[in-house]
Amino acid sequence: MTNAHILAINPGSTSTKIAVFRGEEKLLGQNIPHAAAELSPFARIIDQHHFRQQVILDFLRQHDFDVQQLAAVVGRGGLLGPMASGTYRVDEGMTEYLKTTKLEHASNLGALLASDVAKTIGVEAFIVDPVTVDEMDDVARITGLPQIRRISIFHALNQKAAAREAAKKLGKPYDGCRLIVAHLGGGISIGAHLDGRVVDVNNALNGDGPFAPERAGSLPSWSLVELATSGTYDLATLKKMITGKGGIVAHLNVNDMRKVEEMVAAGDRQATLIFEAMAYNVAKEIGSLAAVLEGRIDAVVLTGGIAFDKHFVELVRRRIGFLGRLVVLPGEDEMAALAQGALRVLLGEEAPKQWKHAGGNA
Repeated sequence: MTNAHILAINPGSTSTKIAVFRGEEKLLGQNIPHAAAELSPFARIIDQHHFRQQVILDFLRQHDFDVQQLAAVVGRGGLLGPMASGTYRVDEGMTEYLKTTKLEHASNLGALLASDVAKTIGVEAFIVDPVTVDEMDDVARITGLPQIRRISIFHALNQKAAAREAAKKLGKPYDGCRLIVAHLGGGISIGAHLDGRVVDVNNALNGDGPFAPERAGSLPSWSLVELATSGTYDLATLKKMITGKGGIVAHLNVNDMRKVEEMVAAGDRQATLIFEAMAYNVAKEIGSLAAVLEGRIDAVVLTGGIAFDKHFVELVRRRIGFLGRLVVLPGEDEMAALAQGALRVLLGEEAPKQWKHAGGNA
């Protein structure tokens, strides 16, 4: 089983990532973009199901890959509600929920696509560490208003993968580590990993934490209430300002951090201020989680696309270096993380979990 063939599927909003692994070795892989004209006929994301399925089958056929070789198929997990970390078996209850939920996200297609391919060849389908993984301590959920509780929506797949890689570098098991992991991408999530659980993390989709290339992050509540009740913006516009049009894009009208770095290098004073402010916010969030771990930290881990930016990393390091070891793991390899989650089940290293709706954590 160490050489088992695994198909990994990661649907994004405008592309579908596909990869075939033999054990941990990647044999094939491609990020297939979908033009707006291809997706425009579909009213909802879920309606793209069969279109994307055909894209996957065509890719495998073009590369002369025999699907009968597959031992498992794994897809990116969707918005399935709060659930424990791990690898989940895709079953009918999960697929029916994803077909009917009103929560729109491309990741909802992952389990459906994996299930479709798996059924044709009689193997199991899995998902791994969806964005709704929730391992937060109860004390971390409480806010100053009983009507509002903090929730866990973050880059669980890449955070967990980066944490395991950092643990290897430390020579310790992941479930014996105290780590702060910062995923730095279009959204930014920073989590406190304690003995294999993410006990506190910001809501990186539409909530709190540092501002990011496309997220507004935490905002002064009084000012936000005044903005929301000013009559200038409708609800949909406000939500877009927080998620999608907030952060770097709101300040500088670009969401590509490589372009921002070019602006900084060219001496743009406004770009420099905003760039440094984002690093400042990231460092401050990391510092707050140092308190969660009571100051006993094995390492701070920086991962995601922005971790390639040495200038940004140095700005963060300058403020949090006193906390101890910094491990920088640039980029993200969600395809490998998906395959490794399925492989752990195939090797018997981890038992597959069963998803349950409406009962909180699975």
